[in-house]
Amino acid sequence: MINRYKWYETLGIYVGIAAFLTFILAPFFEAFLVSLRPWREIVTIPYQVFTEGMGFGAYISVWQSIPLLWLYIWNSFFIGISATIITLIAVIPAAWAFARFRFWGRDVLLWSLLAINMVGATTLITPLFLMLMNLGLLNTYWALIVPGTAFLIPIGIWLLRSYFMKIPRELEEAAWADGASRLYILRRVIIPVAMPGIIVVAIATFIGAYSQQFLLAITFNADRYLHPLPVGLSLYYGGRMNEVMAAGLMGVLPVLIIFFFLQRHMVAGLTAGAVKS
Repeated sequence: MINRYKWYETLGIYVGIAAFLTFILAPFFEAFLVSLRPWREIVTIPYQVFTEGMGFGAYISVWQSIPLLWLYIWNSFFIGISATIITLIAVIPAAWAFARFRFWGRDVLLWSLLAINMVGATTLITPLFLMLMNLGLLNTYWALIVPGTAFLIPIGIWLLRSYFMKIPRELEEAAWADGASRLYILRRVIIPVAMPGIIVVAIATFIGAYSQQFLLAITFNADRYLHPLPVGLSLYYGGRMNEVMAAGLMGVLPVLIIFFFLQRHMVAGLTAGAVKS
């Protein structure tokens, strides 16, 4: 194997990767350190990375300090999973239609979907609030799921459409020649072949739904029993921050577990089509 990079180019690449990872992971490392410190030692002057009395006590005491923590984590997980399922149900047939069929206004509609994501959610908060209020959906799970799903569907269509376009048309034509319906082709031919790409979209959708819950929940929900984790933890800011950091890190676990079990499929989906056969 021929090395295409000179030593200083390789060094520059690794330095850039290390700087990028440091920038991304440093806040999580600091949050982890804060969760280990006694709450009276969180802010010390001068700053100390390690202080006396560090331990995992906050990960135990937080369940007493924040009694509804388990419910906040469940709400975040439920909202993320629900938004992901609804998004996939809408995205898979839509992306296949955009990738395979020609119809009037297809390109305009496709670019319009992309333009939707350019409009920030904060811009549409008031119209969304009025719509949900008129539909009687405020202070329900639907108020936390539907708006987020609406913003996730366009990007999901774009991602999955590009994957569907790499699937050979001959597979569909062979099934069509055998008398299969379009629904059967989608369900039995396209979806199994495109599963790595669908998993990529599912993971991206779940992370998006999991991360955008604060703005939607704090605007459309006043029921404390429906709060997702970000809003639930915001009620305890200013208190024992070591316990808040511990709760926040535990709230990230569902995403990490899902990514751990699906990382092989995600890598396969991201690299599919990178090498032309």
